[in-house]
Amino acid sequence: MQTTPRRVTIHSLRQMKQKGERIAMLTAYDATFARLLDESGADVLLVGDSLGMVVQGHETTLPVTLDEMAYHCRAVVRGTRRAHVVGDMPFMSYQASIEQAMTNAGKLMKEGGCHSVKLEGGAVHAELVRKLVSAGIPVMGHIGLTPQSYHQLGGFKVQGRDAGGRERLLEDALALEDAGCYAIVLEAIPADIAKDITAALSVPTIGIGAGTACDGQVLVSYDMLGMDETFKPRFVRRYATLGATIKDAVAHYVDDVRTGAFPSDAESFTVTENKATPNAIDPALYSTAAKK
Repeated sequence: MQTTPRRVTIHSLRQMKQKGERIAMLTAYDATFARLLDESGADVLLVGDSLGMVVQGHETTLPVTLDEMAYHCRAVVRGTRRAHVVGDMPFMSYQASIEQAMTNAGKLMKEGGCHSVKLEGGAVHAELVRKLVSAGIPVMGHIGLTPQSYHQLGGFKVQGRDAGGRERLLEDALALEDAGCYAIVLEAIPADIAKDITAALSVPTIGIGAGTACDGQVLVSYDMLGMDETFKPRFVRRYATLGATIKDAVAHYVDDVRTGAFPSDAESFTVTENKATPNAIDPALYSTAAKK
């Protein structure tokens, strides 16, 4: 008898840190990708506002709206059974006031169905994190390179190399932990600083371009799978080259359509007389229906 796998929770993630078990986190934006990543063992799926770039085609994450995030969260949650699903709070959905942030985080949890929310920024958001957690909304922090501050930071640049950068990042991490964050993403910071932060915290750190000492790692799934052949940052390891594979498959399909090689007789519907429902189509002809 097949049983439903136990859902990864904020408590099991902390236990993984305590046991020295690394946490594998990836982004997901739709139910099909979520199901594949979930079945492959990913512990955490982040419905990132990175969807603004990899799905919507924007140059930054800034245009993504709260309603769009809720829509994608719903899709990802429907595709999972085990992974913990985190929803990104998009730009200006929490920066104006604590009241605004509480309302919007609640909406992302209620309408999006995610299990926690993620927001960018350090000690400046400690009071907000404390309020959210006290309201029953688990929060993942995010420090270092914070993409929503793209224009203020002057682009996607490594953080913490300036005078006082190490101390500032450590203070931010400790403030977020004290406020109640269950995990903190460390993005694009020197590996030695990430190592110190990880050792200082009791909650897990999730690195992206932050070295090997973090308690877990996260990548944008499209990057990890090689969907964009032109995007090659140093911190991304490609585990596949699906961009080339997809283009080859589509080119093959286009060629078959134009030459008449697709469809074949075996792939075509056969009309048979059915007096009860003369226009009915056998559901078995559809692979998705046949699986149900």
